[in-house]
Amino acid sequence: EMEAKYTRKMQALQDEMDLRRKTEIHELEERKNTQISELMRNHEGAFGAIKNYYNDITAKNLTLINLLKEQVEDLKKKEAVLEKEKADVVRENKGLTQPLQEAQELVAELQKKLVHYYRDKEALMNSKAHLKITQKELKDLQWEHEVLEQRFRKVQAERDELYQKFTKAINEVQQKTGFKNLLLERKLQGLLSLLEQKEVELSEVFAASNLDPSALSLVSHKLEDILNSKNTTIQDLQLQLARVCKAHNDMLKTFEAKLTAFGIPLDNLGFQPLSFPFPGQ
Repeated sequence: EMEAKYTRKMQALQDEMDLRRKTEIHELEERKNTQISELMRNHEGAFGAIKNYYNDITAKNLTLINLLKEQVEDLKKKEAVLEKEKADVVRENKGLTQPLQEAQELVAELQKKLVHYYRDKEALMNSKAHLKITQKELKDLQWEHEVLEQRFRKVQAERDELYQKFTKAINEVQQKTGFKNLLLERKLQGLLSLLEQKEVELSEVFAASNLDPSALSLVSHKLEDILNSKNTTIQDLQLQLARVCKAHNDMLKTFEAKLTAFGIPLDNLGFQPLSFPFPGQ
């Protein structure tokens, strides 16, 4: 029963689709016939317009051809007249050929001479202008050379003076900085040694004395305060040492830059400047 039922449904659907297909084909043919009729009408109208256009062009061309024929006849008449005049002019030219040739040869020779004259004149003017420019450049170079010599002598004097001042300043700064750094390092070493000694003594005191925990805690707090104070002093000394080393190194960089700016090689100092490392390096 299900097979028969779906067979009937399939047949009904197929009939419906066939009817829809036939309807669409019929509509498509009607649209196609309508378009064909429209195209035929348009083509007939365009053909009529083109026919009229070319008929007009043909009529105009015929008129133009007749007009051109008349103009050709007139031109032939004028050509005959011009041929006659040409023959007369040719006879006259034959009589003037020899003088004309001689005149042309003379003109050519004179033109050559004129070209050479203008060329020599231009070369002379260029030479004079170049000579003036060269003389001016020579004067400018002489003046510039004199100015440069004066500046060179002045720079040499400044360089020698700067070299002397630099050498003196380097020696003084190295002596002061080296001495100050040495004092700070010795002071720091002394404080560190003293701190180690105090720590050893303190540990011995703790080991020898039988203090109760509260007293021992109080003593420990006091010792921690003292140690913190000493550590702060050590950090201040290290900071001072770092500042001195940085100032010394900055001064060396400044002098080296000045020497380079004045064109003085660093090897001409005669000694190697001492560069202090920062604490901890």
